[in-house]
Amino acid sequence: MEKGERLGYMLTCSAYSHLGIWTVPLARGPCCDSRPMICARQPASLPTPDTPLHPKTGSRKTADPFCAQPEDSRSLMPRTLDGQITMEKTPSYFVTREVPRRIHSMSPDTKLIVVVRNPVTRAISDYAQTLSKTPGLPSFRALAFRHGLGPVDTAWSAVRIGLYAQHLGNWLHYFPLSRFLFVSGERLVSDPAGEVGRVQDFLGLKRVVTDKHFYFNTTKGFPCLKKAPESSRPRCLGKSKGRPHPRVPKAVVQRLQDFYRPFNLKFYQMTGQDFGWD
Repeated sequence: MEKGERLGYMLTCSAYSHLGIWTVPLARGPCCDSRPMICARQPASLPTPDTPLHPKTGSRKTADPFCAQPEDSRSLMPRTLDGQITMEKTPSYFVTREVPRRIHSMSPDTKLIVVVRNPVTRAISDYAQTLSKTPGLPSFRALAFRHGLGPVDTAWSAVRIGLYAQHLGNWLHYFPLSRFLFVSGERLVSDPAGEVGRVQDFLGLKRVVTDKHFYFNTTKGFPCLKKAPESSRPRCLGKSKGRPHPRVPKAVVQRLQDFYRPFNLKFYQMTGQDFGWD
């Protein structure tokens, strides 16, 4: 290892398309597939830069270190310079039961940033993404419920991922609540600079990324990123991102809202934060 280099610890989990956990240990350590300051998959696939916007963050792509062979996780992490924080995000971390234990075993001081959105909207968006890759998929209603509008099918991943309180409960066996920052996916769209500012504060970073780094794309309906305030070419969503959602009957949406309500309220209590989904 070069003098002045340190192995940079930082993980992040995102529950598939629209839930993310970013993690960063206080000691600066492991990290992979980094995305500085903006969650790569949340919400509805916000655009993310390939190079850091913040000078104190670093990025590098590699394998997901905590989904397999945890004993090799350190060797998969990129190196960063002293004083840098490397951020890593992997979609399945938040909903994989073994991951909190593996991360805690490697770095109990890890900080985790969780980006969540309305679980009903998240489920529909998840379905839209799958449908775009799998034409002929059964209807959203047929997958979300058993026997027509019978019981909600929690075996379907698009539904199960939205049970945030259950997933968080697993993480709290290993990490205290003080290690988490919960970011609103809705506000990440309506006020990206404000939410990213909270992230920078949580990580102990100067607020370098501000509203000057964002540009709202009225066509897509989502913010774009600028590498620098003077940049004339913002980084916007790709062709496959920001896709329109399929039409879902109001009765189906209402049933899911009713189903998620007690889980949402529990999540609000656990986090001390009301996300306004109910």
